[in-house]
Amino acid sequence: MWARANAPGSDPELVGPAALWHRLAFSQDLGTWKRADLRNLLLDRMPKVVEDPDAAADGMLPAVDAYLTFLSQTGRLAKGSDSLADLQAELDDVEDEFVDLMEELLDDSEGDDEEGETGDLGDFEPFADELAELDTIRLRPDTELAEAARQAPLVAKARDLAVWVGSGRKVGEETLLTDAEVEEALAAVGLPRPETDGPVAEAVPQLWNIWNLAVDLEFLEPGEAGTVAVQDDTAEWPFDEDEDVLDAWMLGLHSVDYGDPELEDDDLTMALAGLTRGMLVRLLLAGGSRERADLARELSEAAADLDELGSDAWEAAGDPLAPAIDWLTGYGMVELDGDTVRLTPLGTEGVVHLIDDADIEVDARPAIESMSAHELLALSAELPEEEADAEFAAWMRLREPAKAAEELLEAAAEDDSDALIRVQAASVVGTLGEAAVPAWQEALKQPSLRPYAATHLSQLEVEGAPEPTQDDTHWLILDMWTISAGLGRSEFVSSLRDIGPEMVNELLEVIWKIPHAHVEELLDLISQVHPDKQVAKAARRALFKARSV
Repeated sequence: MWARANAPGSDPELVGPAALWHRLAFSQDLGTWKRADLRNLLLDRMPKVVEDPDAAADGMLPAVDAYLTFLSQTGRLAKGSDSLADLQAELDDVEDEFVDLMEELLDDSEGDDEEGETGDLGDFEPFADELAELDTIRLRPDTELAEAARQAPLVAKARDLAVWVGSGRKVGEETLLTDAEVEEALAAVGLPRPETDGPVAEAVPQLWNIWNLAVDLEFLEPGEAGTVAVQDDTAEWPFDEDEDVLDAWMLGLHSVDYGDPELEDDDLTMALAGLTRGMLVRLLLAGGSRERADLARELSEAAADLDELGSDAWEAAGDPLAPAIDWLTGYGMVELDGDTVRLTPLGTEGVVHLIDDADIEVDARPAIESMSAHELLALSAELPEEEADAEFAAWMRLREPAKAAEELLEAAAEDDSDALIRVQAASVVGTLGEAAVPAWQEALKQPSLRPYAATHLSQLEVEGAPEPTQDDTHWLILDMWTISAGLGRSEFVSSLRDIGPEMVNELLEVIWKIPHAHVEELLDLISQVHPDKQVAKAARRALFKARSV
């Protein structure tokens, strides 16, 4: 939100990887930044983990600059950090070298003909073809998923930690908490005190992961003057409303990265980066479950292929899957049954969202029995005709025709501007015959549905039903034009040509009077794209009239 208003040219998504590796390699406090750490982060760490060098070359430094400015302006740049001016000077100093490094990565990737190479173990792109070929994945109802999220132990621990933090707790310059505070925090979340000869704060990575999860979940937020504070409603978790529960759980979904092994050697840690995501995508591709030994073997081979230190890192970690499985189990995404690792319904939902975030296609749909009429209509609009018909048929089998008609038309009435949903609903309800009469009669009360209701009731020869008017016909035409325009300019022009310039001119004389959500937009489009100059001129006149009403 801050970036949109204060740094509109920056890409906030590019900050995430930089902030994560800053936390892992340099400071557990996201608000503590030093010039030397910034240089090492950008010139040493980021070239090893960046997924899109082209985007990073253009946007990484402006994004980090915007983030540091945000920290400074909001009092979140912790005491002990270098000044914003010094940090920005460092960004200027490293800019040319950073861009050169990104260009080298681009050159390397363009010259590499090997298929399936990934940036880390968590890249989904090498699996894109396999994911696209998966059978339809049916996602469970929100009520079921929300109940599972309420039971996630890690979310409860994050809540307990945030409540313990309280309001306005001062955090340190070198470590967030003193050793005494760390021991209190461990007790608050139910973690044991580690046996260590050094500072306790340096021996509790699980606590810091939970701390960061609390920030991700927006249970904790940075305050002014080097403080952190619990959010007002945190103690109310698990929330009453399913939507609020799932919204919160999704905020913390990217915490799956905290399941990756953290080793004393940073280079070895980086060699296993993405392991948790890599495990998730392999579980999904296998239908939801894999033997742990098979997963370990496949991921160890992948680590060795991706990084020359992969084998050493795997050996140094001992059991690299253990922290990943522990974290995912705590977040409600997997369960361990003997030696079998299995995705839970919540885990399936989560990995589908992660894949979608990576802009990779996977056929995931709500379970038929839990799909609302609006979800059905929206989904079917994106499917080939045969698949859409199959979805409608399966959904209709679970309802009496009259009830189905009622639900579909109610969904169509939710948004007057959504012509496609409206046309789809009317088309399906139109196949239900007399069973749909009560729903059509109710739909007469909705201006956006009245044209369809009047038309179908007239066709069914229902006594007392109103006859469709010219305005009704014009509304139907505007809906068709809206859908056509949504398919692209060429499709829209083709649809106008089909009815001929004379008919279009006649319609333009009257159609501007219809209180349709898209009438002005359509008239403006006709004025721009119609090849007949007279028609375009008539559209401009009609648009002027519509705007003058």
